[in-house]
Amino acid sequence: MTDTTTDEPTRDDVAALRERVEALFPALQADLEALVRIPSVSAAAFDQAHVAASADAVATLLRDAGLPDVQILRSARPDGMPGAPAVVARRPAPAGAPTVLLYAHHDVQPPGEGWTTDPFEPVQVGERLYGRGAADDKAGIAAHVGALRALGELAAAGDETPVGVTVFVEGEEESGSPSFHQFLTDHRELLRADVIVVADSTNWKVGTPALTTSLRGLVDGVVEVEVLQHAGHSGMFGGPVLDANVQLARLLATLHDDAGNVAVAGLVTAPEPEVDYDEAQFRADATVLDGVALAGEGTIAGRLWAKPALSVIGIDATSVAHASNTIAPRSRAKLSLRLAPGQDPEAADRALADHLAAHAPAGARVGWTRWEEGKPFLAPGDSAAMRAARSAFTAAWGTEPVDIGVGGSIPFIADLLEVFPDAAILVTGVEDPDSRAHGADESVHLGELRKVVLAEALLLRRVAEGL
Repeated sequence: MTDTTTDEPTRDDVAALRERVEALFPALQADLEALVRIPSVSAAAFDQAHVAASADAVATLLRDAGLPDVQILRSARPDGMPGAPAVVARRPAPAGAPTVLLYAHHDVQPPGEGWTTDPFEPVQVGERLYGRGAADDKAGIAAHVGALRALGELAAAGDETPVGVTVFVEGEEESGSPSFHQFLTDHRELLRADVIVVADSTNWKVGTPALTTSLRGLVDGVVEVEVLQHAGHSGMFGGPVLDANVQLARLLATLHDDAGNVAVAGLVTAPEPEVDYDEAQFRADATVLDGVALAGEGTIAGRLWAKPALSVIGIDATSVAHASNTIAPRSRAKLSLRLAPGQDPEAADRALADHLAAHAPAGARVGWTRWEEGKPFLAPGDSAAMRAARSAFTAAWGTEPVDIGVGGSIPFIADLLEVFPDAAILVTGVEDPDSRAHGADESVHLGELRKVVLAEALLLRRVAEGL
């Protein structure tokens, strides 16, 4: 990839695109609301016909946005079963021009509990649109469609943007993207690009855009504790034998030190971020209860982006409602270990397995089974594509973007880097700290979505000018 011009977009360029975005936004919002109404939950327990319907809807939007080649494709998962439907839409680059790949996903998390509205009936309150997927990640689809519409209308008036565009909207990101790597391999030439824009992250806050320059990786799996062949009477055998629930609790308590830092030896810590996260703001964003101390040491941003984090995200044990006076013979927990940039997932898995084995209670057998893994991501801070993105974001928001890390993981970015090592990857998004992605009352800020659409249109122009 060659260098990108450092000239800022002219006021006329920005004004013309902003005017087009404002004019097309009511229709774009209606299209986003229609997508939210499709309950495209990719988890296996849900009706996958909705995921297929969502792919069809996305294909129609991209076709109507002026992309001439639109396909719905699937690739095999590691278990041999077909993956979820993905949409690939293309407008090939003119001779000598670069190509930009725009990524989003059309599947969503299960609705969960605690909503104040129907999760699949979009509701606007002020500047926020509520609904499952309204932010994560159907807003990303809307951003791509809106940018293409804005540029397409200008092109119809003779103002062409000489850049190739491929839009790739997958349908299983919320289920771990099991067929993603195979999909990239199967369709390598179809997806090849100079710049890849991943619209599945967040901004710093409403009014301040961000570029995600680091993501934590992931290792998760299940630890199982066994003490008996079968349940035994707690009065007859209790005392010499501690139940599996107690033994599991004792083991889980070793995963953190007294300050709340992860106590697994051998895990990587990355350099401290350049910006910090105000503690009061973090407590509000995370809904930390009054009087509850935060875990760990160091800056908030460092704990979120540069250090490992280990959570117990599920426990299998006898429920209180079904409890009897017996010693539980076995118990298990699912662990989610977030990895700092620079950490090898295989090494992290070995470190966690070694820790569990070394701290196994004497009165129990302990086993560890890894489930998923994903590599962390660290972007170069001053690439040509990053400069182009910063220029576009500054023009759209009127303020410079912040480089941030994200404590979550996007494991498929490692697959993109492996299959397309020469491409520049930009991780952006429409969410903000109030979006509540994956939670109840998920929402997108419509004013921010307008700015994202404008920024993406400007970015496509910048790439066309300088790559």
